[in-house]
Amino acid sequence: MRNILLFIISTCFCAQMSAQVIYETLDSRKLNAKRDLKIKLPKNYDPNSELKHPVIIVFDGEYLFEPVNGQVSFQTHFDEMPESIVVGVIQGEERFYDSYFDEVSGLPVESGDRFYKFVEQELLPYIDNNYNTSKFKVAVGHNLMGNFINAFLFHEEPVFQAYINLSPDFKGTMSQNVATRLEWLDKDIFYYMATSDGDIAPIRETIINTNDILKTYENQHLTYYFDELKGDSHYQLVTGALSKAMDRIFELYKPLDDKEIKEKVLPYEGTLDDYIVDRYERIDDLFGIFKPISEVELQQLITVAEERKDLESVYKIGKLANKLDPSSSFGTYYMAQYAERQGKTKKAVKLYESAMTLNEMSHINKEFIMSHVESLNVVADDTETEDDGDEEN
Repeated sequence: MRNILLFIISTCFCAQMSAQVIYETLDSRKLNAKRDLKIKLPKNYDPNSELKHPVIIVFDGEYLFEPVNGQVSFQTHFDEMPESIVVGVIQGEERFYDSYFDEVSGLPVESGDRFYKFVEQELLPYIDNNYNTSKFKVAVGHNLMGNFINAFLFHEEPVFQAYINLSPDFKGTMSQNVATRLEWLDKDIFYYMATSDGDIAPIRETIINTNDILKTYENQHLTYYFDELKGDSHYQLVTGALSKAMDRIFELYKPLDDKEIKEKVLPYEGTLDDYIVDRYERIDDLFGIFKPISEVELQQLITVAEERKDLESVYKIGKLANKLDPSSSFGTYYMAQYAERQGKTKKAVKLYESAMTLNEMSHINKEFIMSHVESLNVVADDTETEDDGDEEN
């Protein structure tokens, strides 16, 4: 039932966005032929902007492009993944030749090798040269093309940073080759694989055996996900698997949620400003895009800091907030809170008064801040000095 709902939602998004799909034809020297492409740009795409977008290359684009595009539109609408450029490669009757493989290794040969070079040396450079792309590239393949996309792993510098294998029909020793390659990765790679209990039996068996190996790996450069869907056929599993794949590959991109707070933020050893800064630097490093830290997330960190009785984190989150948005009262307010709890009354009053000159927070207004000032009993204290002059910066 859930998969049916996901399919309906994705289809609605596809219908809504279909008018914005660009149809292009790429003249390939490697293939000595023309290839049709479907390209979906982000809703508010601006070619003059410095904003960069991950690229998702969809093989078997004649039938797989729409489900991928629908899922991307759905998840970007709720800011659960970055706005991405989706490129569908139309293969049609050429699919057999595009996926042609060596029977021993399962790797592309002859026409398959030419198609590999087309993708690596012509398609990806073309997209990079004509659109605002980030370094993060995703390959999506189903069945034979699920086997094919794994070949891009064996480049010295893997061509794609994420691989979505939808019921891949591993050929020859490809599954063993993939397992060996992933075990010794020295570059960060996301690898997703899915099958179902209703999948084609030989394909499912090989996938299950491959998963038994991959799930034992502890390579810090490999982020591996596997799903075995229930009740779906070889083709029906596509929609549900795409939803899970996108959700997991871009998990880091999402705003802080209860699970991350409980499992990672609460037990974090160090001040929480470091946690959130490191988190967003990883987003930049992995996806090649800049995403600002939101005030909502800073408030979540304040809540955790108070739960941990971690006053230093309260202060440092306040300083970070001031750096991110000097016009907001958020940072100055929480620095005032820190000073008040440290017993530095005069400094707290000064900071509260400064906060009242700045833009109000969504949950705390100037009247609330004034109530803090009025409740403080300010007395002259010769021992209280202005030794923390940087607290307002």
